[in-house]
Amino acid sequence: MRTWDAVALWLIIIGAINWLLVGLFDFNLVNAIAGGFNWFSRLIYIVVGIAGVYWAVLALSPRAVPARTA
Repeated sequence: MRTWDAVALWLIIIGAINWLLVGLFDFNLVNAIAGGFNWFSRLIYIVVGIAGVYWAVLALSPRAVPARTA
């Protein structure tokens, strides 16, 4: 796994945990850390969204399968 793959995966996991907290407890961790909905929280949402799109493309793209040797 490349470095960007791992970083993107962690961002997706953090985003999923944030949505879990919003759904269960009406607590937005990103807004709590960023001090409300401002440019910093928007930046966090954008970066997490880009990571999600990256992994969606990665999951839907065909992967090269190594050839078996006899």
